[in-house]
Amino acid sequence: MSDTRLSVLKTYKLYVGGKFPRSESGRVYEVTDAKGNWLANAPLSSRKDARDAVVAARKAFGGWSGATAYNRGQVLYRVAEMLEGRRDQFTREVADAEGLSKSKAAAVVDATIDRWVWYAGWTDKIAQVVGGGNPVAGPFFNLSSPEPTGVVAVLAPQESSFLGLVSVLAPVIATGNTAVVVASEKSPLPALSLAEVLATSDVPGGVANVLSGRTAEIAPPLAAHQDVNAIDLAGADEALAKELEIAAADNLKRVLRPQPVDYAETPGIDRMTAFLETKTVWHPTGSLGASGSSY
Repeated sequence: MSDTRLSVLKTYKLYVGGKFPRSESGRVYEVTDAKGNWLANAPLSSRKDARDAVVAARKAFGGWSGATAYNRGQVLYRVAEMLEGRRDQFTREVADAEGLSKSKAAAVVDATIDRWVWYAGWTDKIAQVVGGGNPVAGPFFNLSSPEPTGVVAVLAPQESSFLGLVSVLAPVIATGNTAVVVASEKSPLPALSLAEVLATSDVPGGVANVLSGRTAEIAPPLAAHQDVNAIDLAGADEALAKELEIAAADNLKRVLRPQPVDYAETPGIDRMTAFLETKTVWHPTGSLGASGSSY
């Protein structure tokens, strides 16, 4: 038998509704490494792909937001387990995408897995930080609790193809939202591989949908979409961000504007609270007498 063999080149696809379709347009674009060498042909998503992803995200929202926070944490931790098992693959893809040495890329991948675990741990704790009982004058309990906003469009950072991606995706789904992610235009392969991890973990189909292609082409229909509740503009330049913010105003979307971020730093809870609504419930305690509440 000959010692030579043909390599099995990987076909990268979109991730929508728990499935791996090609773009409905049939288009692809060339993805190259930091030195300009060809890596793969990635799907070039269309407006129709974006709309399909929103439909899938909306369909998944009820079940995901209705799951217990503890269960969501278990599901997200399972993703981290799967990422750990594919550490070498992601190290190779991040090294190619960002022009890093193997050791530096491995450090980025380790930080990314740790970041995912960090957000998995927050799922059943964020309500204790941003919710609670409110003091009121009267015979009432007044309780506030956070609830997810809904379907969130996420423009992933352009330069940080994996750590930045997870840093904007994980907080959205950890808090019970569903997401449509537009991967880094220049370096989409780590995002498309992350989709394979999501599909083989316990994350329900449609909770996280991943599109690749031209950010300036896919983002406007998401920003203007009437069934998208919020948008994170992390991967948009200044001109595109302004255009998208204007489009998002049509249905009063929550908008997280792009800002300088060092994704290697501890992220805090801002990206979780950005896509949470506060529900306040009043509950009568009964009459208050001299001896206190009769509840």
